[in-house]
Amino acid sequence: MKRRAKPGQPELPFKGRGGARPGAGRKPKGARAGVSHHGRDAFNKAHPVHVTARLRAGLPSLRRKDAHRAILRAFEAGAERSGFRLIHYSVQSTHVHLIVEASDRRSLSRGLQGLLIRVARGLNRAWRHEGSIWADRYHDRILGTPSEVRNALAYVLNNAKRHGIYEAGVDPFSSGLWFDGWREAKPSVSVPSILPRARTWLLTLGWRRRGLISLNTVPSGCG
Repeated sequence: MKRRAKPGQPELPFKGRGGARPGAGRKPKGARAGVSHHGRDAFNKAHPVHVTARLRAGLPSLRRKDAHRAILRAFEAGAERSGFRLIHYSVQSTHVHLIVEASDRRSLSRGLQGLLIRVARGLNRAWRHEGSIWADRYHDRILGTPSEVRNALAYVLNNAKRHGIYEAGVDPFSSGLWFDGWREAKPSVSVPSILPRARTWLLTLGWRRRGLISLNTVPSGCG
């Protein structure tokens, strides 16, 4: 007698819980897509870093006097610690730009974390607000050449001109008041800088090989 063959099992589309699905995964915070959580660029202590941190939607402008005072107090307290240095900054309505130096990736991460926490606490007090104020992780970009550093300095210090919110002279919501690389003469400032001096060659001498920066520059990008 011949054995009867077992009936084959038909292949059916499986719609269970396994496997990748369109739209699956962690959603970004807020309406704006968040910063990628993949590995960051390779770090070199000789290279400055351009950092951007953005506010959550619905919070007051950072360019109000009360907010700016709170930010400056936080910067003064956290500008230099354990291999981390905040060299330049600009404050925009919804975000801040920083140019920093650090001895290694760990010092960069811890220094920025401490600095942004100080800013958040100061702003929460000023605004009588509770909870997180930052939209997502900060974005950082390693600056490895004199041209990249010069472009970043122009982008950060003249960023208000890019947004059309400050047109003439040095933006008072930036470290441009203490910057000595302007092409034009700037008004003297009686208030000493709250920021440490740069130590990397790129931020002290290297970028100057590409020319001083004009107060009239309207940056279009930071490439």
